[in-house]
Amino acid sequence: MVTTITAGRLAELIDEDADFALVDTRPEDSYESWHVPGAKHFPFGPEEDLEADGQLEAFDDAVGDTDHVITICAKGISSGNLATQLESATDEYAVQAVGGGMKAWSGVYDHAQIDVDGDVRIVQVQRRAKGCLGYVVGCERTGEAVVVDPTADTDEYVVAAEEADLSIVGVVDTHVHADHVSGGRELADDLEVPYYLGELAADRDVELEFTPLERNEVLEVGERECKSLYAPGHTSDMINLLVDDQALLTADTLHADSTGRTELEFSEDAGQEGAEMLYETIHRTILTEPESVVVLPGHVTVTAEGEFSHGSPGEPITTTIRAARTGIDLLSLEREDFVDRMADAGEKPANYEKIIDRNRGDLKIVPEERVELEMGPNNCSA
Repeated sequence: MVTTITAGRLAELIDEDADFALVDTRPEDSYESWHVPGAKHFPFGPEEDLEADGQLEAFDDAVGDTDHVITICAKGISSGNLATQLESATDEYAVQAVGGGMKAWSGVYDHAQIDVDGDVRIVQVQRRAKGCLGYVVGCERTGEAVVVDPTADTDEYVVAAEEADLSIVGVVDTHVHADHVSGGRELADDLEVPYYLGELAADRDVELEFTPLERNEVLEVGERECKSLYAPGHTSDMINLLVDDQALLTADTLHADSTGRTELEFSEDAGQEGAEMLYETIHRTILTEPESVVVLPGHVTVTAEGEFSHGSPGEPITTTIRAARTGIDLLSLEREDFVDRMADAGEKPANYEKIIDRNRGDLKIVPEERVELEMGPNNCSA
């Protein structure tokens, strides 16, 4: 009988640089757009026969020199079929299958402690497959904390807070997200704490109950201060949070190696209005902060090969104002060139319009639908 491993265990094996061959059985287009790091492609359907037409030989060629094979697919069906047949057909391999497949991989998280001075404690919660970066921002002296930009896997943020000896007293979404289903309102309800959005979220027909954060309003978290900076561009309602003048949570305004895209909300003019807003935000708000301020983005790009474009899972994904100014080519462009460049941000996140409607409270979905909506690459960077 084939042994099933969890997606979390697969992540551990990858981090340990263990010796195994990971085999992805999905169709080519699915594999090419989004797969686990190091996965080899061997398309195999739930009804296929490994002993037909030289399939076993082709498999041997695909995996190369290894004696440990792990299979994965979208939901664990076709990969389970391959694993079962492989175990029966040969004793050359120790065979395992990833339970839940890429759906389960989409729910693997890492926690990284952010190094800042004073009594600020910040934990970056990383969603490995999607590159979503949420935060627990707390005061060491009082133990109070807020969660910023949580995904729908809200337990991850509760655990991150508990591990840091922090108690959640509020939840903030920096904007109406387009790439993933927010867990902000649900987490706030579960903990019976306030749920915050920028005040301009009201202009986007948000139907969820929220407490508005005004421009430059300071949200006190114990003895720490989180200042709400109006930062339109990626969306019209975007806010960034400046924590004790030490760290800036930039969400999809500024990533570690790029900016957020601007045409998801501003689609009628290919993002031009948003790009002009974003240019102003970057040069009149973000880059005016002291060069030493740590930039904590809301996403990191996950490449088609499944790897972070900046840093590694489990390590803090950060930059600084100085490093961003000198190292991100987009930020050195003149306004017109910047706007032109933002019009070519590439393929949009999957199902982004439905995700926006859900995050505004206009679309009700069940958990299984949420997983389906979020499948695939993130595509949130410009």
